[in-house]
Amino acid sequence: MTVHEKFLALGTHYGKVYLLDVQGNITQKFDVSPVKINQISLDESGEHMGVCSEDGKVQVFGLYSAEEFHETFDCPIKIVAVHPHFVRSHFKQFVTGGKKGVKILDMISKQRITNVPRDDISLRPDMYPCSLCWKDNLTLIIGWGNSVKICSVKERHASEMRDLPNRYVEIVFQFDTEFYISGLAPLCDQLVILSYVKEISEKTEVECCARPRLDIVQPLPESCEEISSDALTVRGFQENECRDYHLEYSEGESLFYIISPRDVVVAKERDQDDHIDWLLEKKKYEEALMAAEISQKTIKKHKILDIGLAYINHLVEKGEYDMAARKCQKILGRNTELWEFEVYKFKEIGQLKAISRYLPRRDPVLKPLIYEMVLHEFLESDYEGFATLIKEWPGDLYNNTIIVQAVVDHLKKDPQNRTLLRTLAELYTYDQRYGRALEIYLTLRHKDVFQLIHKHNLFSSIRDKIVLLMDFDSEKAVDMLLDNEDKISVSITSSWHASPMLACITRPFSPVNVMFITCLLISWVLFVFFQIDRVVEELENRPELQHVYLHKLFKRDHHKGQRYHEKQISLYAEYDRPNLLPFLRDSTHCPLEKALEICQQRNFVEETVYLLSRMGNSRSALKMIMEELQDVDKAIEFAKEQDDGELWEDLILYSIDKPPFITGLLNNIGTHVDPILLIHRIKEGMEIPNLRDSLVKILQDYNLQILLREGCKKILVADSLSLLKKMHRTQMKGVLVDEENICESCLSPILPSDASKSFNVVVFHCRHMFHKECLPVSNTVSPVQFCNICSAKHRGPGSTILEMKK
Repeated sequence: MTVHEKFLALGTHYGKVYLLDVQGNITQKFDVSPVKINQISLDESGEHMGVCSEDGKVQVFGLYSAEEFHETFDCPIKIVAVHPHFVRSHFKQFVTGGKKGVKILDMISKQRITNVPRDDISLRPDMYPCSLCWKDNLTLIIGWGNSVKICSVKERHASEMRDLPNRYVEIVFQFDTEFYISGLAPLCDQLVILSYVKEISEKTEVECCARPRLDIVQPLPESCEEISSDALTVRGFQENECRDYHLEYSEGESLFYIISPRDVVVAKERDQDDHIDWLLEKKKYEEALMAAEISQKTIKKHKILDIGLAYINHLVEKGEYDMAARKCQKILGRNTELWEFEVYKFKEIGQLKAISRYLPRRDPVLKPLIYEMVLHEFLESDYEGFATLIKEWPGDLYNNTIIVQAVVDHLKKDPQNRTLLRTLAELYTYDQRYGRALEIYLTLRHKDVFQLIHKHNLFSSIRDKIVLLMDFDSEKAVDMLLDNEDKISVSITSSWHASPMLACITRPFSPVNVMFITCLLISWVLFVFFQIDRVVEELENRPELQHVYLHKLFKRDHHKGQRYHEKQISLYAEYDRPNLLPFLRDSTHCPLEKALEICQQRNFVEETVYLLSRMGNSRSALKMIMEELQDVDKAIEFAKEQDDGELWEDLILYSIDKPPFITGLLNNIGTHVDPILLIHRIKEGMEIPNLRDSLVKILQDYNLQILLREGCKKILVADSLSLLKKMHRTQMKGVLVDEENICESCLSPILPSDASKSFNVVVFHCRHMFHKECLPVSNTVSPVQFCNICSAKHRGPGSTILEMKK
């Protein structure tokens, strides 16, 4: 059989040729020969047909004309090929072939390019005929026996020509198969092979003919990879031989025709719809959905939504409810009707919880009843899940009043349930009933209480809940109180409003307005102090919390809580001693006598020392360091800070009979007190630890001081010399004198208007200029004159740098 785009031509064992349409209906019949038809060939136009038969006859005739050519050979002709343009008068050519070998001819040069011999000559060529097809004009595919060769026709280089043909053939792929080849055809870069297969019968253990196979293989340089394989059921396949099958193909439609003695089977390349059908049949829904999404522009039979819904149903049937619910997001998209249908379906099977996490919350939004139904399901069986949904879902998805009432009803049964109370507070927040929400949060000591206050400006509601807030988190509570002093409402705020101030500021300023603004500012300051007093009063019975508040207030502003600084001394001493000394140092409103009394009562040595020194009693402070702390280094540091000679004398006197103290003094006083004063007072024979090292250090310190002084002197001399040279260079520069300059004494132009007149001008380094006659007569004998103006202003005398005469 051969295939044309308009029809099929089929030859029979009885010498007849039938023309069939693409549906297989007979349209014409030709009695060509009394014996078997071996090959049929058509030209491109489909108007001429070439036929060769087993009796050696070759005929070419017109299908729609009386034109006919025939030739008789003395052997059976197995192959005939009509020139593609046979319809034209100068292309009335055809080619015939036998069964011995494949020859490739160049029709332009009328030369044979090469022969391609059989690989297995043991196979009878009449039983295992050769199969040929052209993939393109230069690529020939040959199948013979169980061997496949792919040949490429190439141009020979001019330097290689000599007496050789212009073209040559290169075998680019060659491989053997496990079966015999009855036909082959190209499919993109792959091959379609019609295979003749023999197998061993399980019953008789005798080799018999199996069903023919249609294989798709990927050629490799020395082998092939099987892509797919389909066994074909044809009538009488048990008696057929390899020569009884043929394969033809239609290039334009990718149709393949398998010819057997009793059947013609049409095969076509599977499209994406076929692939999806197969995936659905194998219940591979996810792969089918993916394939449909990738090829949604080309598939005609399937819809993505239908595949997706089938996938969801399949998952539900398998009991994979969570996966089914998750896929709803992607498959149902923004279709609210389908969403609601699926929700009710999940409700029927008792799996509302599974779909709850994946319900749409924005674009689209389902009916409130859907969300309420899900919330009620959780409220009946899973308080934590219910709380999670309330936290995650926007409050406008459902009727908040209905859900609040449902939660309240459940709290009647379990009033201490923290999960329900927390959730009720969130529902009250959505409903803007912030006061109720705040009460619940404070009862629960919930971490979000501060966020709620800030977010919804609930400062007016916390004035009587300060202790509760600080018990919960004192640090956050104090920060909130200090950050929002102007927002925490107390009774005084009712008499103070911002609008009069704004109205006043927008008017032109006048004494009355200024006075009014001043009064408002004073009232504002009083208001802030009143706020502090109110907080301190609220915390009166909780001194530890009172301390936290006042400590943070002091850190922010040393003066705002000044009236409580005396109180803070006791609070620091009781609850936070490490910060007592920094407080005493930074506070300017702390009563020192009271602080000293408390520190002495509690035997706080460091704080007492600081207070004594601040009150001017440095000698008592030093004595306390030496007697109480026994710390010579601290005593020396204290003496250095005070920089008082008497203190050094006291320190030396106290240390003179204590060798460790003497060692400390020798190591540290070298730069503050003459070490000789101490050394002379050391008793002979006293053993002093590390005395040698201390003396060496004193000498090193002395040498270092000498070196520093010498270095400073050198630097001073070098700088002085450099500055002197710079001043000399500056004074050596010329000074411009022109008509714009005036005499600093008579204020007339320094130069005469008549250039021919003589003049005498004195110019000082300070750039002041005088007429010679305008300068006062100097009383000194020195020839150096000085600028009277600069001398009078104590800016240093400006000596003369230039005297101009003419």
